[in-house]
Amino acid sequence: MLDCAAIVVTYNRKEKLQKNLRALLAQTRQTEILVIDNASTDGTEEAVKAFSSPLVHYLNTGENLGGAGGFSFGIREAYRRGYGYFWIMDDDCIPEPEALEAFFAADAALAGEYGFLSGVAYFTDGTLCNMNIQKTGLKEKVTDYTSSAVPVIMATFVSLFFRREIVAEFGLPIKEFFIWSDDLEYTRRISRKRPCYMVPASRAVHEMASNAKVNIATDSPDRLSRYACLYRNEVYVYRREGFRGWIYLVSRVFLHSARIVFQGKEARGAKLKTVWKSFLKGFSFRPEIEFAEEEHE
Repeated sequence: MLDCAAIVVTYNRKEKLQKNLRALLAQTRQTEILVIDNASTDGTEEAVKAFSSPLVHYLNTGENLGGAGGFSFGIREAYRRGYGYFWIMDDDCIPEPEALEAFFAADAALAGEYGFLSGVAYFTDGTLCNMNIQKTGLKEKVTDYTSSAVPVIMATFVSLFFRREIVAEFGLPIKEFFIWSDDLEYTRRISRKRPCYMVPASRAVHEMASNAKVNIATDSPDRLSRYACLYRNEVYVYRREGFRGWIYLVSRVFLHSARIVFQGKEARGAKLKTVWKSFLKGFSFRPEIEFAEEEHE
């Protein structure tokens, strides 16, 4: 067994997943791959097993746990199996061949003294992927892409790398988040106590349908359940930051409400209700942080 596990969460996107797996198998530094399938119904299991590689392992969660639940499930399983390093990503993340090797080079240069390492995600047109730009502050984002390692406090799960002891100390992503902000919560949980870095040499393409920023005002009403998670989850993330966190939250919810009023073309009432109801729900949203356990013989 190799010491590193790439953990890929997928749901009904077997074509994207197949491309992801080909990229992982082409890495200049080998890794084992744990495919965490959120109970897909599109033939994902057969597509994964068709690779016939001893490095690829398929695990079905049994139900759709969302991205947050899938990553919690996958990290727990990787920890139980004894891997020393964890590299996590979505199924539409296509890492360049040297992406993992760059993480290990940074790991060696930092002598393991870090919480997490995050790679740079590009959109399909070569521009930075807007949703994956790391944060250096509550509102500030990375601008330095020339240093070997850039300090950050928040990153997404699109190519995130960390050591086993981080899971032992900080636990698992919160599965109750279901979708959105689970990665910001987890990385900030770590960076509050450990220095964390972006590694510009570790690159990936995030093959999203669009590089536009998430915007409830212009988005389709059938995605409101996702936004309900977003606004609730963000309260959990930023309330830990004290006064500055609350200022950020309140200003953000008013700004988004104004966008709905002035930019929205449909379901304005439903969207405003989603924002405020979910924001208020975040005040009492207090899920328990779970920890992984080692496998006992």
